[in-house]
Amino acid sequence: MDENEFFREATLRICGNLEIEKALFFALKYMRQVMPVDHMFFQFYDEEHNAMHILADASPECGRIVDLQVKLSVGARQELMQFREEFRHKKSKFVWLFRDNPRKQKLTDEIFNSLGYSTTSLMVFPLGLKFQELLGGGSLILSSESESKFSQQHVELLSLVREPFAIALSNALKHRSELKLYDRDFFWEITTRICGNLEIEEGLRSCLELLSQYMPADSLYLERHERNFGAMHMIARATADKSEKMDVLIPFTEEGKAKMAMLAQEWIKGTLPSVLVINNPREEPVTKHLLKTLGEPPSSVMSLPLFLKEEIAGALVVIAEGDNRFTEQHAKLYSNLRMPFFVAVSNTLKHREIIKLKDLLADDNRYLQGELRRLSGDEIVGANFGLRDVMYKVQQVAALNSPVLLLGETGVGKDVIAQTIHYSSSRSDGPFVSVNCGAIPESLIDSELFGHEEGAFTGAITQKRGRFERANKGTIFLDEIGELPLQAQVRLLRVLQSKEIERVGGVETIPLDIRIIAATNRNLEKMVAQNTFREDLWFRLNVFPIQIPPLRERKEDIPALLQYFIRQKTKELNLPAVPSIFPGAIDFLLSYSWPGNVRELGNIVERAMILNSAGPLTFDHLNPVDTKTNTEEISSHQKEQALDLDSVISRHIRSVLSQTDGKVNGEDGAAALLGVNPSTLRNRMKKLGIPYGKQRYL
Repeated sequence: MDENEFFREATLRICGNLEIEKALFFALKYMRQVMPVDHMFFQFYDEEHNAMHILADASPECGRIVDLQVKLSVGARQELMQFREEFRHKKSKFVWLFRDNPRKQKLTDEIFNSLGYSTTSLMVFPLGLKFQELLGGGSLILSSESESKFSQQHVELLSLVREPFAIALSNALKHRSELKLYDRDFFWEITTRICGNLEIEEGLRSCLELLSQYMPADSLYLERHERNFGAMHMIARATADKSEKMDVLIPFTEEGKAKMAMLAQEWIKGTLPSVLVINNPREEPVTKHLLKTLGEPPSSVMSLPLFLKEEIAGALVVIAEGDNRFTEQHAKLYSNLRMPFFVAVSNTLKHREIIKLKDLLADDNRYLQGELRRLSGDEIVGANFGLRDVMYKVQQVAALNSPVLLLGETGVGKDVIAQTIHYSSSRSDGPFVSVNCGAIPESLIDSELFGHEEGAFTGAITQKRGRFERANKGTIFLDEIGELPLQAQVRLLRVLQSKEIERVGGVETIPLDIRIIAATNRNLEKMVAQNTFREDLWFRLNVFPIQIPPLRERKEDIPALLQYFIRQKTKELNLPAVPSIFPGAIDFLLSYSWPGNVRELGNIVERAMILNSAGPLTFDHLNPVDTKTNTEEISSHQKEQALDLDSVISRHIRSVLSQTDGKVNGEDGAAALLGVNPSTLRNRMKKLGIPYGKQRYL
């Protein structure tokens, strides 16, 4: 056959396909016209694993990717080294011919046994253009199974296309490598494995299984940079045998801290490589320190930095024992893991935080429910006396889902009644969420009550559930409902009507199953007439009003309340014993008008116990003579005296001076107790005619 024609036709078929298996197949089909070739395959020697890696083969039927590693025996490797020596000293031509029983060679026999092929003759076509490239450059094997054997003429024809084959296979390998790097199937598979598990250690293990098919990979670590602690936080790791969560904080050395700061600066400048390859960790301080602390042997390391804003948030680290294990191609492939792992780490950390918060919330909920029951008591103090009518109404409405409006002065215990309604209802296992409408800034009311979406306004960096959403399946207590702005009243009306909300900045409608209990010390009917409270909202809330009487109208409850508060405050103040009451002291309480109601009684009891924790307790500091019944019964003389500001100030200064025995200066002096400069106090005393020194001031 004409050599020029053979070269031209063979080259067209060899170089016409980037897929290596197709190049082999079409080249085989053409060569079968001029020589008895039945199989053709491409192989290269993996010196690290002492194995022959058969990449692809072709038969008359098809070409295919094999990716088969054949571990070589000592004898087979010796034969391979002998061929290398012959090539190096040019004792061999470009093509080796084996005509007589090729399988008598250990190398050939082991390869063909692995492939399951028989052969009568074969030609070995080294494709390395230099001696150094012989092992890594690979060889093309042509095998015949027929009685017709390869001849010297076939060798000479094959040697003509050595260079086209070398170029074609080089391009095909490069193309195949690029496909591995950017192939969507690979990216999809690795992303699925990484992001398919909220338990990050399982994602690492699955990822390691796939990575080990493309690169050396003994273990995989996920770590988080804890900048505030100057340490690396190991989150999880995976090996071929197991995967596990980690919670190990490894402090950086000073050299390591400097290295991390330098990497951050390189990232900001855009000069940091996407993957850090450390093939000799003994020369890199951070890697050397981490490997030693983790008990890992000297290993090559590839680190994939994971960034958040302008800081290194962490890294994904693959480790392969030994030096110089990773190549540029490995780094390119590894860089594809950045985005899926960033998402996975974010999801995992959020998931862990949610689980942690959920456990804490459950503990807090159990504790708070216990505290609420303890504070309110299994029974309401006064339920059988002053609050008899209130408790009857509570029993009537508790089992229903109707809105309840609690009315009464400040401090009468509206919150306690609200809790009693909740814990007496079928919603007692659900949340009880209390909101003081008057304590929330107007600009934040919508966000606090109904929640917001991420980015809804400046400062909304995360999604937030509102109080209504948190109260789902339970009860929400809206205290001081009269303080709610009109805009928020409109939204509240919608909740009452449709039982659904929308977060601020959101479009999703969130259905709710909640009960609303509202409370106020204001006259809502009067507010409606003044157009400061919506009439339609008033009608919605005023389904079942409960008026809670002030303490001055149920003084028969004072002895029981006094006993309850003394026991409660004894626990809160960690007193060794419950103090007794001075005989007749309760008369002071019964003669007082209690403008602060039950809350004031609790404060008075606590004050008395602080002043005299061992007892007996007295309450004469209430001065019941001046507050005999209530503010409406104060004499006109007392009203005139109260309107005289100088008299009030003089009386207060004299009272404080009496406590300090006339002392003005010092930490325990009257000026310190009043929070004024001593000179200012003396000037005021002089103006009001208050004498200096020890004497009786009251």
